Amino acid sequence: MELLEAFSLPFMQRALLGGLAIAVVAGLLGTFVVQRGLAFLGDGLAHAAFGGMALGAFAAAFFGTSGWLEQPLLIAVPFTLLASMGIAFVRDRTVLSSDVAIGVFFAVSVALGVLFISVIPPERNVIDVWHLLFGSILAVGPADLGIILTVSALVFALLLFVWPRLAYATFDEELARTDGVNTRRLEYLLFALAALVVVVSAQMIGIVLMAAYLVIPGASARLISRSLVAMSMWSVLFGVASTVAGLVISYQVDVPTGSTIILTQAALFLVAAAFRKR
Repeated sequence: MELLEAFSLPFMQRALLGGLAIAVVAGLLGTFVVQRGLAFLGDGLAHAAFGGMALGAFAAAFFGTSGWLEQPLLIAVPFTLLASMGIAFVRDRTVLSSDVAIGVFFAVSVALGVLFISVIPPERNVIDVWHLLFGSILAVGPADLGIILTVSALVFALLLFVWPRLAYATFDEELARTDGVNTRRLEYLLFALAALVVVVSAQMIGIVLMAAYLVIPGASARLISRSLVAMSMWSVLFGVASTVAGLVISYQVDVPTGSTIILTQAALFLVAAAFRKR
């Protein structure tokens, strides 16, 4: 009864809706991130989002007396998208591997983020660094939820549209290219969609924890699935289940919600690993 009353509260409803939206799209994206060996991508994009939010806070502090510069997210989105395109470009056009390309942008983004935040006077800073790093899912406001739901719906629709070709390219890139599938364009799109999801979810889940949403459910699903379709379904299911369970547990025990969700995902991963072993 107490739990039902908790979910009747507006802030809990917003946290649940936002968390479920992120879980669904991150689960679908995570299928391809894991299958393509891009687990480090989530970390790289999350830290690019940190640099973008810091740049947005800098712009808001010194130039945002009015207009769109008052919203750090409006600068963080194109910044993170550019970083994702840069990673894809370096990976595609050079001999460097994915982890090296991601590592370069990871380091540069964090350095820029620290630099921008360090020069903002405390009274002008419009972002909470602690919440940005570790998330504050229960503090999601109506405007934040609207952005998350809109971006999640857009990413979900685009993923459904390109899913057959993306799955084909993931299964056998050379064969897909021979059949006329533009695998390069699909990879750039995958990176861009991941960047969008990461940057709009960063304040909700946190920079440090957001990467787990892209990796752990997909990794758990990979252990027990025999097809990409099954893996996608299990990945979404694990993400949704861990979000609901994490919210419930964190409310009952009074511990940080983002951390609880990620630890719940880790517990599901251990169950999947044990099931696979048997």
